[in-house]
Amino acid sequence: MKISGFTIVRNAVKFSYPVLASIRSILPICDEFIVNVGDSEDGTLELIRSIDSPKIRIIQSQWDMGQGSSVLALETNRALKECKGDWAFYLQSDEVIHEADLNKLKFWMRHYLAQNDVDALRFWWFHFYGSFWRYRVDFGWYQKQDRIIRNNKQVESYGDAFGFRRIDGKPLRTRLTFCYLYHYGWVNSNEAMQKRFDNAAAIGYADKNKSNSFTGGYGDLDRFPSYLGTHPAVMKEMVAGHHLSREDFDMIRRRSWWNLFFWLRLRYKTGRRVRERIV
Repeated sequence: MKISGFTIVRNAVKFSYPVLASIRSILPICDEFIVNVGDSEDGTLELIRSIDSPKIRIIQSQWDMGQGSSVLALETNRALKECKGDWAFYLQSDEVIHEADLNKLKFWMRHYLAQNDVDALRFWWFHFYGSFWRYRVDFGWYQKQDRIIRNNKQVESYGDAFGFRRIDGKPLRTRLTFCYLYHYGWVNSNEAMQKRFDNAAAIGYADKNKSNSFTGGYGDLDRFPSYLGTHPAVMKEMVAGHHLSREDFDMIRRRSWWNLFFWLRLRYKTGRRVRERIV
């Protein structure tokens, strides 16, 4: 069994994406890793080249920003076409896998390898928000998504590259891995988030139902569930260096001193969905 990792990235430094942590989080179980690096203005190509691994293969491309948000799927599929593995493991540049799940994921890929009625493997998601110790479960934030696909040229990325579909139009046949994907795209400074909002609006990726300004910041984080578990080891420095998260964790620790889940640092998320939208 051969596993290909793949991702796309552009201006990762400018927009503060943890792309190195993302790639390194699954590199140990990948036989190769394809990185589609778009034309950047901030040293992103040099950043990717700094990963000292023979598994990394970089393809450079000129992204057609006139395609709007669909450029993300187009470039994702460009990287996917370069994958040689039985399975293709996709991560966006702000998505990270916990090292505790790597062996489980290899098990599931091996288990389903000969079962051709399985197209993709699905993850539970943590959408961290404002703090590394808060996550969102409210309306508009999907809680499951596919990130490992069978590399048989019958599955493609679509839309704004948030997920995959079969090219014949039939429903994607998925199996749940019971593993978590850690999404860190919403843990950053207000300034960095505003840059991302502006970039999203420029390529037509912005949500018309939400404000395209981040001047108001994250608001009261206490309205979101607390995360009591551990983060992937590749994120250790980033988590430790985030001032707002340190303050938030101190408050959570004072409140949760009695909670066994906190002391055992168990990784779990609430099953309760908040129905009203929180902007």
